[in-house]
Amino acid sequence: MNNEVQEQAGDHVIELKGVEKIYGDGPYAVRALQGIDLAVRPGEFLAVWGPSGSGKSTLLHIMGLLDRPTRGICLFQGKDTALLGDRELSRLRNRTVGFVFQSFHLLPHFTALQNVMLPLLYAGRRDAREAARKALAAVGLADRRHHRPGRLSGGEKQRVAIARALVKEPAVILADEPTGNLDSSTGRSILDLLCEIHRKGVTLVLVTHDPEVAARAQRIVYTKDGKITGEKRRGEAG
Repeated sequence: MNNEVQEQAGDHVIELKGVEKIYGDGPYAVRALQGIDLAVRPGEFLAVWGPSGSGKSTLLHIMGLLDRPTRGICLFQGKDTALLGDRELSRLRNRTVGFVFQSFHLLPHFTALQNVMLPLLYAGRRDAREAARKALAAVGLADRRHHRPGRLSGGEKQRVAIARALVKEPAVILADEPTGNLDSSTGRSILDLLCEIHRKGVTLVLVTHDPEVAARAQRIVYTKDGKITGEKRRGEAG
């Protein structure tokens, strides 16, 4: 589906209103997020940019239903996540969110195919093997599906992680520094792949400290000290 059509037709995939995240108590409390207002439209490619310690990974974890805010509202596909129990939240996350992490998070004793199958096996899908084969082919790794992570390059590991995120056809893919552990050439190829996936209609939110990576997004949100300090759309000056 064309991204512009999706943006006009659908509600927000994710919407945060006044979100705060505080770790600890009293004088030792850390305010990781402070009054975050942010919405992601279907089909959008959003980059969250900021230096280390700016709160961007905490923000991604709340957007991906891995964590709950201390205060504020988190809506996912229109659902108020505060009204969901842990089991319901886990079910919603497993069904609708794909994650890509800097450190890949692949199981070392599983093949690439088995790693990609995992989300579908948890969901009880009988077509897990065939769907995983197709996902690996989509990221250019059909001939590496029986290799374990130890026999794959860094770029290939990240492609497996992207295939694992894609295989369940999620509502949104959340990528946390997906090029951070890769050399510049491999990082560009991974970013090209994510951009290609986005062009096919997948909603993508990418966290990065690299301005060149962020510049590939349709919209950039800037973070510092747990706050959103501004945003820019592609093509805007400044």
